[in-house]
Amino acid sequence: MPAWAGEVADPHPYPLVFATVSGAHLYGFASVDSDLDLRACHILPLDEVVGLTVGPETVQSGGVREGMELDVVSQELAKFVRLLLKPNGYVLEQLLSPLVVRTSALHEELKSLAPACLTPEHARHYLGFAAGQWQLYQQTGELKPALYTLRVLHTGIHLMRTGEVEADLRVLNTLPYVPALIEAKKSGEHDRLTPDLVPAGTLSADVERLTATLEAARDASKLPPAPSATEALNALLIRTRLGR
Repeated sequence: MPAWAGEVADPHPYPLVFATVSGAHLYGFASVDSDLDLRACHILPLDEVVGLTVGPETVQSGGVREGMELDVVSQELAKFVRLLLKPNGYVLEQLLSPLVVRTSALHEELKSLAPACLTPEHARHYLGFAAGQWQLYQQTGELKPALYTLRVLHTGIHLMRTGEVEADLRVLNTLPYVPALIEAKKSGEHDRLTPDLVPAGTLSADVERLTATLEAARDASKLPPAPSATEALNALLIRTRLGR
């Protein structure tokens, strides 16, 4: 992660609750040509919430710095809270990312409420994301979607079993060939997965097995059936809006 990552978030037109690094840098397999993916949460002023002119729920920007493409996406606090209360693994990973470039007391409060948003329904997000990435791998043969498939399946299994959000494949990995795949991907975002790294049949069998493992972990999960943080998040939003 470049030392200047936080500076990319500073020109944001609204106050930030947080800005964190997501994408391949968070997942543990960034390439030399990987984008810098910043994900953030911002707060609209009260007059842009209750007035006739409503401010943007989503603010996006891009650009290039030192040869690295930038992808910055920020969700307004109310939208972020709504997403947090859905089975949305993306926002959980953004909120809890250890790669923090801008933070606040409100960020810490949101993080403390994240465990009360977890349910077995989050498995649906990871199963769907894995299926889409696996289909992309089958179309392209590239390392990136293969690693994304393995990453989300491992993350989903760990979440269902422990109630903890961990997005780094290097931490979660259970497969002997994954370190070689990560090393190979460093040279290029769109490099192909060659048979010397892992036979296609082995990878396919492991994806099928991990998918079944995630489904079983979902069915056996001790996570509550619904979020319990709704009232607390609503109170946090109102308090923030009123400047209390």
